[in-house]
Amino acid sequence: MFQDQDPSSLPVAIEPVGERLLRARTIIISGEVNQKLAAIVMGQLVALAAESEADITVFVNSQGGHVEAGDTIHDMIRFIRPRVRMIGTGWVASAGALIYVAAPRDQRYCLPNTRFLLHQPSGGAGGTASDIEIEAREIINMRDRVNRIFARETGQPLERIEEDTHRNFWLGAEAAVRYGLVGRIVGHSSDLDG
Repeated sequence: MFQDQDPSSLPVAIEPVGERLLRARTIIISGEVNQKLAAIVMGQLVALAAESEADITVFVNSQGGHVEAGDTIHDMIRFIRPRVRMIGTGWVASAGALIYVAAPRDQRYCLPNTRFLLHQPSGGAGGTASDIEIEAREIINMRDRVNRIFARETGQPLERIEEDTHRNFWLGAEAAVRYGLVGRIVGHSSDLDG
């Protein structure tokens, strides 16, 4: 539409969405959680924290993915000085849920149709029997560590988390509030103020 015009003659400067989001201190985590996403989000968090201690809002809509990449984002959210407000939308699953609980419960919101999925990590180890045995131990350690995080952040007993996450454990928005995963359901941005 504006491609043939001199940018200085445009009535309003057109700014890339990513820049506008960062100026608004907003980060969107969407799609698969992987090392590339972790590097991008980590960079955004560090840059925003260096700029100001004002609050940061993170929207999460993710099917999950690589647990260690999720750990990186989770830990960085807890590491920086600015308070982070988390808003779940669509689905917040697996490593996405691990990222989501990095914010304190009173700063965890979701939109009405958000669904959450908690489950134990899975692996696809191959190789020698010794290597498979090592990978199995690491997956069990990872499962125990992640379960402890969810127990701490939801207020549920560890035994309940272990039982619930033995298989896929789905929660709608209202059930996620009762479970302690979500602080409050919001239907509009103005609901965040109250």
